[in-house]
Amino acid sequence: MSRLTLFGLFAVTAMLVCYAFENRSRWFILGFSVACVLGSIYGFAQGAWPFGIVEGIWSVVALRRWWLAAKPARL
Repeated sequence: MSRLTLFGLFAVTAMLVCYAFENRSRWFILGFSVACVLGSIYGFAQGAWPFGIVEGIWSVVALRRWWLAAKPARL
C-alpha cells in the first residue's frame, strides 16, 4: 500500500469517525471539516479532481455548520 493510499484511508476514516460523533460536540464538526480538507488534498493528489472539488465544498459546508453551532439559537 502506498503512502498516498494510506493518507486517503486516514482522511476518509477521520471523516467517518467525526461524522459519527458530530452530535456529541461541535468540535467533531470542525474535525469533519479538517478531514474533508485532507480528503480534498487526497483527491487532487491522486488525480481525481472532481472528488477533490466536492470534498473541498464539503469542508466549507462543515466549517459553516461548526460556526453556526457556536451561536445561541434565536427564537
